[in-house]
Amino acid sequence: MSSRRLVVAAAQMGPIQKAEGRDVAVARMVALMEKAARRGAEVVVYPELALTTFFPRWYHENLAEADHWYEHALPSNETAPLFDAARRLGIAFHLGYAEKTPEGRRFNTAVFVHPSGEVVLKYRKVHLPGHAEYDPVRKAQHLEKRYFEPGNLGFPVVRAPVGAAGPVNVGMMICNDRRWPEAWRVMGLQQVELVMLGYNTPSLNMENRGFEAHHLRVAHSHLSIQAGCYQNACFGVGVAKAGTEDGHELFGHSIIVNPQGEIMAQATSWDDEVIVAECDLDMCELGRRTIFDFARHRRPEHYGRITAQVGSEPPAIWTPGTGMAE
Repeated sequence: MSSRRLVVAAAQMGPIQKAEGRDVAVARMVALMEKAARRGAEVVVYPELALTTFFPRWYHENLAEADHWYEHALPSNETAPLFDAARRLGIAFHLGYAEKTPEGRRFNTAVFVHPSGEVVLKYRKVHLPGHAEYDPVRKAQHLEKRYFEPGNLGFPVVRAPVGAAGPVNVGMMICNDRRWPEAWRVMGLQQVELVMLGYNTPSLNMENRGFEAHHLRVAHSHLSIQAGCYQNACFGVGVAKAGTEDGHELFGHSIIVNPQGEIMAQATSWDDEVIVAECDLDMCELGRRTIFDFARHRRPEHYGRITAQVGSEPPAIWTPGTGMAE
């Protein structure tokens, strides 16, 4: 039997209403961590912006009026009970939150915290969806581009001791990042074994102009995570904030996925819920030795367009009688 078995928990959270303080959210998170520990979890993954409501749905003309949504340091007085619980229980955790740096920069951020309470790794969301200015057409705003700047840390992976499995290659992404295969591949190239990601995804696409039907919202989320795990031979933990938050529905459906792209566990409620799976990290080796052996099969000389170009461009036009397009 493999000795590299890691028990991971997805700590889905129900809605956090605008009027609720961090003390309410943190108390719920501690309760979820305790439940996960009772089920043998060695690492707990919380959602994106786990300490507050999804505040980018609210418009502030003056950004300073939104400062109370951000964390200026971790741990803070409000978040200290979560760090204390991790030390008491001997459990690592992933936390998504809004970060304001000492220089005044704002990021949608996640950290991975060792059971000692020490921050091991920080990630800042790269692929920000939504818009920067108030949109009167929308029923709900999605102002991430107003309240955050794109992350500046890339997609780092670190090898850190986690539970009985020993050193584990861990990485993070946040919400919309999961839809971009480049994010997964950059971590796959660092031999990531466990990708932790939180999300606050609405059940309705407020920018929907016929692209994405309601019933496909969850399907597309799962598809992105399952494909990312399969194509990069890693485990993934996708964790939602769920339920009706300030009158707006978030779809939940948190999942834990293995390197074959299979869903190992899935949340079934729209509330605080813990799902757990035992991950055999040696499963990551199979894909890396075979179909996704990057050293043998990747051809980066043909991928230049991926990093050289932002928007899509139309292809060359072929006309009859001109021969084969080259």
